[in-house]
Amino acid sequence: MKITKMTLYKAPPRWLFLKMETDEGITGWGEPVIEGRADTVAAAVNEFKEYLIGKDPMRIEDHWQAMYRTGFYRGGPVLMSAIAGIDEALWDIKGKFYKAPVYDLLGGACRDKLRVYCWIGGDRPDDVAKAAKEKKAQGYDAVKMNGTEEMHYIDKFSKIDAVCARVAAIRDACGKDFDIAVDFHGRVHKTMAKALARELDKFHLMFIEEPVLSQNNEALREIANNTSTPIATGERMFSRWEFKNLLEAGYVDIIQPDLSHAGGISEVKKIAAMAEAYDVAVAPHCPLGPIALGACIQLDTCTPNVFIQEQSLGIHYNKGGDLFDYLKDPSIYKYKNGFLDIMTAPGLGVEINEEFVKEAAKKGHNWHNPVWRNDDGTIAEW
Repeated sequence: MKITKMTLYKAPPRWLFLKMETDEGITGWGEPVIEGRADTVAAAVNEFKEYLIGKDPMRIEDHWQAMYRTGFYRGGPVLMSAIAGIDEALWDIKGKFYKAPVYDLLGGACRDKLRVYCWIGGDRPDDVAKAAKEKKAQGYDAVKMNGTEEMHYIDKFSKIDAVCARVAAIRDACGKDFDIAVDFHGRVHKTMAKALARELDKFHLMFIEEPVLSQNNEALREIANNTSTPIATGERMFSRWEFKNLLEAGYVDIIQPDLSHAGGISEVKKIAAMAEAYDVAVAPHCPLGPIALGACIQLDTCTPNVFIQEQSLGIHYNKGGDLFDYLKDPSIYKYKNGFLDIMTAPGLGVEINEEFVKEAAKKGHNWHNPVWRNDDGTIAEW
């Protein structure tokens, strides 16, 4: 079997899909994208085409090593996201060839169902308590919210009070057994992050996420000394070599590699195994599309230290397109009491509505991060 064609589709709201075709008629799909840099990642995927066309898609590990190691400059968000989407498509083809879900090719299922959580906003506050109650009524038992708006290196404590008030409102509305995660989104600098983490401790959160940017992971030691809440990070880390130092330092409880950014299924399986050796849980990052989520679920199903999965259904980014819009069978992502049934279809288990993808790609998108500034005019982290 040979790879014969690779086609990219830039589809709303902010996604990039890859279709990989073979001479035996088996097609694989992947989702290589960096949010806000879709065209840049597409260029990297197209550069890898020269190597991949004509190759046997079954040799996934060899292709991964070739894409990563044969460039003198390697790693980083763009190249690793390009590799990630290609890797997902290769695994999709291999699973379809063997008529097996990808997790069966990676050791088989180690769970019967998968816990999921959803987003409720929070950084440009509306009624987060009402939103959380709606999600609870839909069957979820866990949500995540952005914690803060703009926050300077040193800022007013009233901003911390406002975060706590929103979390308290959710706790009052949904009860003590309803799990809440608060995403600092790397917006909070070390000094304020310590204070915020300490103040949130009393709410017994599921975790706090990215309390500082991953470039400042050394600060996690101080933050960990100020809270008993589990600390999660890793969505902006792109290889096992980056996670190695984080895990060795010992100040993280949950890692959140993104399968469309951190080298795909092949790489994140290795990262998760490293984390297991350090007694660290995994909760893959995935505010992305249906192919990325399918890849996550394949990994989750055969990875024992995964405890919950992010997914983007209804997330505030998904204006102009949502998970179900691109699927022939949306029931594969039907959530029951906060859990998702394990998928059994071959490959990634995701059947894409290709005609809808093609029509959506005619519209495309030009999504970029918003630009935030502090009240003194300096650029704020988004």
